[in-house]
Amino acid sequence: MSSPSASPQHGGAKTTPGFMTTVTRLWPYLWPHGRRDLQMRVFMAFALLLIAKGATMVTPFAFKWATDALVAVTSGSGQSATEALATTGSWLWRAPILLTAIYGIARILMAVLTQVRDGLFAKVAMHAVRKLAMQTFEHMHRLSLRFHLERKTGGLTRVLERGRNGIEELSRLAVLTLIPTIVEFALVLGILAWEFDWLYSLVVFVMVVIYLAYTYQATQWRISIRKRMNESDVEANTKAVDSLLNYETVKYFGAEAREAIRYDQSMERFERASTQTYTSLAVLNAGQAVIFTIGMTIVMVLAARDIMAGRTSIGSFVLVNAMLVQLYIPLNFMGMLYREIKQALIDIDDMFRILDSNPEIEDRPGAGPLHVTQGVVRFEDVHFAYNPDRPILKGVSFEVPAGHTVAIVGPSGAGKSTISRLLFRFYEPTSGRILIDGQNIADVQQASLRKVIGMVPQDTVLFNDTIGYNILYGRWDATPEEVREAARLAQIDRFIGLLPEGYDTPVGERGLKLSGGEKQRVAIARTILKGPPILVLDEATSALDSFTEKEIQDALDRVSRGRTTLVIAHRLSTIVGADEIIVLDHGRIVERGTHAGLLAQGGVYAAMWNRQREAEEARETLKRAEEEERERESVAG
Repeated sequence: MSSPSASPQHGGAKTTPGFMTTVTRLWPYLWPHGRRDLQMRVFMAFALLLIAKGATMVTPFAFKWATDALVAVTSGSGQSATEALATTGSWLWRAPILLTAIYGIARILMAVLTQVRDGLFAKVAMHAVRKLAMQTFEHMHRLSLRFHLERKTGGLTRVLERGRNGIEELSRLAVLTLIPTIVEFALVLGILAWEFDWLYSLVVFVMVVIYLAYTYQATQWRISIRKRMNESDVEANTKAVDSLLNYETVKYFGAEAREAIRYDQSMERFERASTQTYTSLAVLNAGQAVIFTIGMTIVMVLAARDIMAGRTSIGSFVLVNAMLVQLYIPLNFMGMLYREIKQALIDIDDMFRILDSNPEIEDRPGAGPLHVTQGVVRFEDVHFAYNPDRPILKGVSFEVPAGHTVAIVGPSGAGKSTISRLLFRFYEPTSGRILIDGQNIADVQQASLRKVIGMVPQDTVLFNDTIGYNILYGRWDATPEEVREAARLAQIDRFIGLLPEGYDTPVGERGLKLSGGEKQRVAIARTILKGPPILVLDEATSALDSFTEKEIQDALDRVSRGRTTLVIAHRLSTIVGADEIIVLDHGRIVERGTHAGLLAQGGVYAAMWNRQREAEEARETLKRAEEEERERESVAG
């Protein structure tokens, strides 16, 4: 029976890719170059397919012969079969038993060969799944930051998952079900025409055509229902992932009930569409059964007529019935087969669409590695806009000398974090150049560029693994001693030493089991382990309390010592000792100088400094007042 299952439809306007087009693209994976073992498996699978179908055709004939033999043994004597077998001395009495045994052997052979064929081809199909999924995963990492910012991560992983399943489904259904069914159908038509006459074949042919036409129309109707079900399924999954990733935010605002309502609304739509899917399935299966039964009845009536006319034996009646019953089994899956193949084509096409997406940033032809001797970073008249109608940077020029620290400050939206993204080459400048030791980063290999730059971001996201794994991520070939030294320099070694599992302590999803300060120290440790000559600190302490900020800042000062350091700062107190401070406003450099010099100017930086000092003093005053109030309450108590 066909059965409903949730598969995604990413947009109702999308057309289903052609079967041959998709198979052509998949063929290099199903027939992998240089893998003679897998190619041999394909050959053997198709050979077993033909042998199994031969055994399938022998089965109803053995049934026919056994029936005719039994009739021959007992006919005209008035004896039962047992009496006849006991009294006759002819070899004929042994024929029904022998033919029945042949029938059983044929069925066993058919089943065993089919399973062996499926087992042989499974390695080919799963190798194709693995290779294509791996290529897609690697390509996703090559795609630019803009692509990932515009796509929901839950939806992207869903495409990868559905694509893997689609390849498996297409290879299994097309190669192991569709092709064998076509072969069996052709054999049935040929045998009916040869054993009886063309009228039998014509009836079966017309019946199958009507059966497939009805199946196609009913399945098309069901697909429109399934689209709604799939869309609600993806929507519910995306909302669940988004809500759970923002677990803390949900708790902050006491929004559990609101999130549950949003999720339930999606699940309600999924429930309605799923119910309609099962109802339409019943209509499809009932129609298929009626059409096939009518066709089989007509053929059996023809056989009964020929038996009564003496043109065929009673065994022929059994033969027709057994042959059509065997054909009905694969035909009954045609609705599911058509729908699942079509869905697999869509799912695989979604994966191919990602593979066909070109990275926004690619290494230029002939790009060589970046060679860093000093680590001088220079921005020359850099302009940039995420959208053409909203420029972010407007002619920014500055230099970070080797071993120096330059801080960039400014109000929100001034373009501070954009500078770090351009330096990592997540985006290309609209115009202007970014140089490292005189080399335009647009002309070098991205991997070599990112190898020499270390990043400590404001929002550190850790892998759902151990503390040791997350530190080791900085340099995968580091020794355990180097990992421990990096942790010591980041001032997190004492904390790790207090944990029962030490470096094997899991950090949880996105590092939720650690505090903000602990996560930042892990980020600093893995950057220390990476050992880059250029360091970028993107508001690395802005999300921390004052006490933790001081500790983290001390660690950052040690890390940046001797390195070319670019600091994107929010708290101005953290960049007082910078060699130069650049003030950005509306994408332009409006001030630059040392901390003391900028305060003396009394401009934008001085205003920002005064506002932050006033806010900090107000917080300190409030904190002292609260402590005094608690002391008075304690004395009064």
